[in-house]
Amino acid sequence: MFDKRRDRRRANRAFDHDVGVTRYRLRQRAISLGDDYWIDDDSGRHRYKVDGKVLRARRTYRIEDQHGERVATVQSRPLRIKDSMAIEDAAGDRVALVKKAVVGPLRDRWRIKQEDGDDLTVRGSILDHEYTIERDGYKIAQVSKKWFRLRDTYGLDIGPEADHTTVVAAVIAIDAMAHPGD
Repeated sequence: MFDKRRDRRRANRAFDHDVGVTRYRLRQRAISLGDDYWIDDDSGRHRYKVDGKVLRARRTYRIEDQHGERVATVQSRPLRIKDSMAIEDAAGDRVALVKKAVVGPLRDRWRIKQEDGDDLTVRGSILDHEYTIERDGYKIAQVSKKWFRLRDTYGLDIGPEADHTTVVAAVIAIDAMAHPGD
């Protein structure tokens, strides 16, 4: 039991020291329907383009790579009791489902249910863009505003063990559900 906890702390410390971590830059409130914007890596290169589709019954975000090829789609699931968004790969197959479970007036719980692989847990403050995404207690991604001086910008660090496209799509889904009017 103690060995597993020690290994988890060691792995999370390595994540915090940028060992194999890729940093992306996102704009806060850029996730509005009809907006197209780029997600850049820490060297300033465009990595993902997010295309918000308008005039649809469901909120839809098409995610493309830097060459214009679709790599994922994030789409709301209307008429559900719990707010959720599905993530589909380039072929249209569902790879994950981001679900929001309201726990109380001040705290939400988020879960990313993957079709293949372990579920991911979201911990921290979604509204302040200060949270981590974990698999079995190991940090695989971190969202934070403190890395950037620009008021409307936040960062996303993704570790080498994570599927970057799925994590980027999950962060887009979480932002869209947490800030629906933006």
